[in-house]
Amino acid sequence: MNKTRCSWVNLNNPLYVKYHDEEWGEPCHDDQKLFERFVLEMFQAGLSWECVLNKREAFLKSFDNFDIIKVSKYDEGKINILMNTTGIIRNKKKIISTINNAKVFRSIIKEYKSFDKYIWSFTDGKIIYESNLTKSKLSDIICEDLKKRGMIFIGSKIIYSFLQSIGVINAHEMGCYKKNVKKMKKI
Repeated sequence: MNKTRCSWVNLNNPLYVKYHDEEWGEPCHDDQKLFERFVLEMFQAGLSWECVLNKREAFLKSFDNFDIIKVSKYDEGKINILMNTTGIIRNKKKIISTINNAKVFRSIIKEYKSFDKYIWSFTDGKIIYESNLTKSKLSDIICEDLKKRGMIFIGSKIIYSFLQSIGVINAHEMGCYKKNVKKMKKI
């Protein structure tokens, strides 16, 4: 059965189609998965999502399956290993930011009992339905709060993409089979 998908999906890339159909815009509540998506969105800055998605498996392997505790403890030796790892995006600023942000992520988990509770608290657990934006007042507020907490190499556009990825914002395009609001679960 042919499904109409968002126009940005490269239908020739099975990874991209699967990501759109099964993950993007679906509510995510697992802290490790939230961290993974956060890091991948940060690595996307200046690149295409498809580029990052194609490297996802290498990222998972290289970053210990995005284990927040392990990543927060990476040292200069691990940074050097990552800088020499083929298959990932070898940007030292992004790697250092990932380690720093893992520490902040952990402090948020300690304060809120989960990053999930923190991120969904901004919408009182509700999904926001909108499209054709790259940032919003919501992403501005969250970005500002995360920066106050010590996160680096983030901006409102990265946060907005992250919110779309984890389903806080459902931004599927009109005509996309995933846009059907009635099919989406409210949190």
